[in-house]
Order: sequence, then structure tokens, then C-alpha cells
Amino acid sequence: MLQKLYSKNWFITVLLSVLLFAFSVISLFVGVIDIKISDLFRGGVNLELFFITRLPRLLAILCTGTGLSVAGLIMQQLCMNKFVSPSTGATLASAKFGICIALVFLPASTLWSRAIFSFVFAVFGTWGFVWFVQRIQFKDTIMVPLVGIMFGNIINGCTSFIAYKYEITQALSTWETGHFSMVLRGRYEIVYLVVPLLILAFIFSNHFNIVGMGKDFSQNLGVNYKFVLFLGLTIAAAITASIVVVVGEISYIGLIIPNMIAMFKGDKIRGTLVDTALAGALFVLICDIIARVVIYPYEVAIQLIVGIIGSILFLFILFRKLKHGRKAIRLDRKKKGGETA
Repeated sequence: MLQKLYSKNWFITVLLSVLLFAFSVISLFVGVIDIKISDLFRGGVNLELFFITRLPRLLAILCTGTGLSVAGLIMQQLCMNKFVSPSTGATLASAKFGICIALVFLPASTLWSRAIFSFVFAVFGTWGFVWFVQRIQFKDTIMVPLVGIMFGNIINGCTSFIAYKYEITQALSTWETGHFSMVLRGRYEIVYLVVPLLILAFIFSNHFNIVGMGKDFSQNLGVNYKFVLFLGLTIAAAITASIVVVVGEISYIGLIIPNMIAMFKGDKIRGTLVDTALAGALFVLICDIIARVVIYPYEVAIQLIVGIIGSILFLFILFRKLKHGRKAIRLDRKKKGGETA
């Protein structure tokens, strides 16, 4: 039984890796300008285009997919709720609000300056959401993400108000909808911050599992509950901010991918982090390829494709959880009926 389980887990990881490699190669040669493998050996304009746009775009896609999916996994574990993610935990909205503030007070700011503002506001927005949720005495699975969505809507409302007041709506629209069409060499390297943050998340993955079991449980095992909680939330917020400032707002990834992987590999971060990262990168990569070819030679914003496919997958996850919940209730009733008899 255990041997089959381990072989299944190994198979999923290998399958995701092979698919990710295959679609990565396809992504490098899909676009308005036709680039062939032979062009890479000949040099010239196509080779220069390959290193200026195609390769940076692929790297940005991989960082975005892995980063947002792992950020969602961390937030779900720490909040003990499978429907919490950067998009339902006010992290995305707070990161965008930070960019808005940077555009108002530092109109000539660089991308790195905007990233700092985005990071600071994303961290405080995420901390504020978790602080508020922890003070709600009676909360269920659905209530927590609903609070996050409402909290995010308030922040988005403030962002829109400031944007209209200071006439930066057009400038801010760049970050309203996620896309990779503007990713160029020299303008995307901030997303590389995702890599050390993912390594840090893997190092503390066991601590996140323990903290996810509650404050009392953590303290009994000698784990500093508050430190690990804020560390995990800070990692998730920093990942989200570094992606938003380059790519823009992309939702659903941190919500869907961890839940999909959990269906096959369980809920422990250490056992699912790698597969979650691979699946997230693969999902974003496939959506980006679809966005480039669906109305070729034009390109659709990836947020639209992610929204459509993500909604379908989310409904599938939701109905599956409801189905398994009903089965568990029936089995429990049968068991109680047998004990009574």
C-alpha cells in the first residue's frame, strides 16, 4: 500500500516536470514573429528577439505560476482554510494599492521603488486580514474568504478613488489585468525574488504545517506561533507583490492549484510544495499559450484565460468537496444507526 502511494507521488512529480518542460519549449517558439530552432544557431535579429522577449517571458511565467500557487498554499495552511489565497485574502488588492500610492507620491519612481511600496502594503494588508479573521469567534469555511473578498473590495475602492482623484487611472490600468506582453529583458527581473522566497518557504514548510494545526498545538511542540505565522504571511505577500509589480493582477492561481494537488497528495506543505509549484507554472504556461493563439496574431490578456479556466476548475473542486462531504455524512449516519441497533 505504501509502495503504491510513494510510486503515485513520484509519478505525479515526474509527469508535471515533463509536461512543464514540453510546454516551456512550445512557449519559446509561439508568437507573432516566427522563430525556429535553426534561427538560434544562425544568430541575427531572431536570436536577439529570443533573448529580449521570448526567454524573459518564459521565466516570468514560471516565476508567476510557482510563486502565486505556493503563496496560496502557505496562506491556506496558516489560515486553516482551503479557500484562502492572495486573491481572497486581500493580498493582491493591497499590492496594487501600494503601486497606486507609489504613482501618486513618486510619479517618477522606478520599478524597484514601486515594488517596495507594493511589498509593504501587501504585507500589512495580509496581516490586517488575518488579524481581523482571528478575532471572529464563530467562523466557518466560507465566511473567512468572504471576509477577505470584502476586505479586498474596500482596498480596491480606495485604490480607484485615489486613481480618479489624482488622474492616474490610465497609468494604473497596466496592473489591473495581468499580462506578459510587456515583459522584456531589463524590466522583469524583480520576479526572480520568487526563487529565494520559495526556498525559504520549503525550509519552514514543517513549521507552517505545525502552525496550521493551531496555536496551542504549536506551543506544545515548542514552535513560536506568532513568528512562524507572520513569516509565512510575509513570504506569501512578498511573492505576490514581486509578481504584481511586473505582470499585474492575476487571480485564481493561488486558490485552485493547491486544492487540485491536495486531491492527489494530501495537505502537508513539505509533501505538496514542489508539485504545487510545478502545477502552478504549468497552468499559467498553458493559459499564456492559449492567450497567444486564440485570436492569433493578436493576444488576449492572460487574466481572461485564467479567469475562464479557473472558474471551471473552481466549480469542479467545489462540487467534489460537496460530494465527498455528503458521502461522509451518510457513512456517519449509517455508523451511528448500526451502533444504536
